[in-house]
Amino acid sequence: MDEKPHDGASPAEIEWRIEPDPLPYPQALADMEARAAAVAAGEAGERVWLIEHPPLYTAGTSADTAELLDPRFPVYDAGRGGRYTYHGPGQRVGYLTIDLARRGKDIRNFVHGLEGWVIATLGDFGVEARRAEGRIGIWTDDRNGREAKIGAIGVRVRRWVTLHGFSVNIDPDLTHFSGIVPCGISEFPVTSLAALGKTVTMADFDNALRARFPAFIAGLRRCPPADCAV
Repeated sequence: MDEKPHDGASPAEIEWRIEPDPLPYPQALADMEARAAAVAAGEAGERVWLIEHPPLYTAGTSADTAELLDPRFPVYDAGRGGRYTYHGPGQRVGYLTIDLARRGKDIRNFVHGLEGWVIATLGDFGVEARRAEGRIGIWTDDRNGREAKIGAIGVRVRRWVTLHGFSVNIDPDLTHFSGIVPCGISEFPVTSLAALGKTVTMADFDNALRARFPAFIAGLRRCPPADCAV
């Protein structure tokens, strides 16, 4: 007999956790991996975890050591997809532990929805952000009209539960990105809400993310069958 699809928890039932202080990366990674294992085992619920880190670089599974230009900060293997990225104060990092076994088992749709969620949230602050064909991340135009990266996406899926997620530059020290080739893309600069002249607090951004979250989750549940093949 066919099983009926399970839509998963409603947005109101998904835990939101916001760390008040910068969290060391190894501690965050261990917590995230433990939570994902518990979700897969049916022993914990889904979670959105919003964090800032102290200055550091992470290496994804496709990282090329030639793109680590100046390891002035600690470098950690992340286990996610992608290459090198920077995390630090003034950057909102969102780690999502979402059970895709209950939401269509579609990794591509999850990543697309994650990008759309971040893009819509940036739009709430007057930033015209977008995807870029052939390039990972969230893009916009800086104040000089150059295309610039304002957010990064990096996801891992284990037993159909997601790990890692996104980062958005609110007001970090952009010079810290010069120690790496961000996501392997050297020809475009990075930018932030502050560099674009937007006065946005971390709490402002978090509130906008939360307001947009139900639409993101609904998009996972509404995945058209033709698009759900992995």
